[in-house]
Amino acid sequence: MATQDKMGKTKRSTDNLIDDAINQQQTWLEKRRSFARVFFKSLNVFAKPAQKKTVGKPAVKSEKEKSVLREYWFPILCAFIVIFVTIWVLITRIQSGGENRTITQPVPEPVVRTVQQDVKTPMFDIVRIGDDGTIVIAGRWKTDTGISVVMNKKLVATIATDKNGEFVYAPKNALKPGNYTIYLTDAKTGIKSADDAFIYVSEAGAKNSVSLLISSNGSKILQKPFSLQDGDLSISKIDYLDNGRLIISGDGLPRLRVSVSLNDTLLGTVRVSDYRHFGLGADVGKLISGREYSLSVRMHDNNNNIVAMLTHRFIMPKRTGDDNTYYTVRRGDCLWIIARNFMRRGVLFSMIANRNNIKNPDLIYPKQKLSIPVQKNK
Repeated sequence: MATQDKMGKTKRSTDNLIDDAINQQQTWLEKRRSFARVFFKSLNVFAKPAQKKTVGKPAVKSEKEKSVLREYWFPILCAFIVIFVTIWVLITRIQSGGENRTITQPVPEPVVRTVQQDVKTPMFDIVRIGDDGTIVIAGRWKTDTGISVVMNKKLVATIATDKNGEFVYAPKNALKPGNYTIYLTDAKTGIKSADDAFIYVSEAGAKNSVSLLISSNGSKILQKPFSLQDGDLSISKIDYLDNGRLIISGDGLPRLRVSVSLNDTLLGTVRVSDYRHFGLGADVGKLISGREYSLSVRMHDNNNNIVAMLTHRFIMPKRTGDDNTYYTVRRGDCLWIIARNFMRRGVLFSMIANRNNIKNPDLIYPKQKLSIPVQKNK
């Protein structure tokens, strides 16, 4: 019995809890309905039109229609506004064609171009001569590789390229005035640079110095002289032969080109040697003794701009009757060039060698005096 009473009490208490919950829910619903009625009635105050007194006019609309419009005009207006805004947004998006949409494109991975793809041999980028005679050489080759710098056929340094394949060689000691030919090699494989660099260090400093890149297609000036000194362009000798050939010898800046004109008629163009000498021979015909002639020599850079010019006026002297023609060898000369200037054809160098008892035509010495066999005009 005690157990049954206990269970009965438990059941009754559970029913009470359920009833209480239902009553609370109904009370909450009633309060919500009451609040809604009060809210809509308060809104209906703004919706009531002004009462107009009409005399003798029957009502057009029924009382039911008037009550619906009076009570629910505001929600209906809000619904129309929402519908209008929705339609306007849709039309705008269709007309714009989605231009306002932000599309995030995938970003590709950066492509790293290694130097090996572009450079087949070590190469020069910069060859510069400083005011104090120091030089700076920069270039490119394979990444993390040793580069050997060879100057006048002597290894002077080995430096390593960085992760981009670039290197810089800048010795602290200044170079002595003179000429230097430089090339690059791979320290391990011995691969040689396709181009050479030529440096002329002037005693006057960087403003007179020249650096060039020498390739199979010619030379390119990397650093040209900013100003010239006396003697940078000069005429050392003028020979006129009986066969009507004029030979001009002189000095200029190494590897630059020199053009020679007689009375404004171009005789030819020649390149200055590494040792600053040049020589040019041309057929000018008969020069009359006692007449004045004007000889112009111009030195050009790689873009054919004139960097220096001199004009030499001379009066053609009378012949002395000496048929012998002599030439003094200068550093950098060879019998082929001497024969070309004096005898029109370089292949005639053997005649000069035979006249001067030279056993080895490839071996002549500076300041050596040569007798030139020149055929006279008849």
